[in-house]
Amino acid sequence: MALYSDKVMDHFLNPRNVGMIENASGVGEVGNAKCGDIMKIYLKIEDDTIEDVKFETFGCGSAIASSSMATELIKGKKLSEALSLTNKAVVEALDGLPPQKIHCSVLAEEAIKLALKDYYDKNGIAYDCSVFPSCDSCDHCHH
Repeated sequence: MALYSDKVMDHFLNPRNVGMIENASGVGEVGNAKCGDIMKIYLKIEDDTIEDVKFETFGCGSAIASSSMATELIKGKKLSEALSLTNKAVVEALDGLPPQKIHCSVLAEEAIKLALKDYYDKNGIAYDCSVFPSCDSCDHCHH
């Protein structure tokens, strides 16, 4: 029995949206000290829409696949749609992840949300703090 789905393998071996965006509208970076995965998501936003999205991920195959799929799921979407992306949606789009790798999809969701928060902060756009990842262990919070 295969540990990873064909979709996970495809997004690991042929990741979409790899790279960085110069002068990005918003950037979100997250890391998990326990597993060593680090994800950085770059957003180019125009007219309340994600025109382009790129990622840089240092981590395991599941982290790369989760980043790739998550960027595909939000590309071309309105900010409100991107903000509602859940790690569960990423896992489902990948046809599942092993239980010990679910945290990779959580990192992808958090990186996207922090990139959106960065965009809101840079542009003085008000937002509801409760929709963003807990800021207890980061320096992104302003409260």
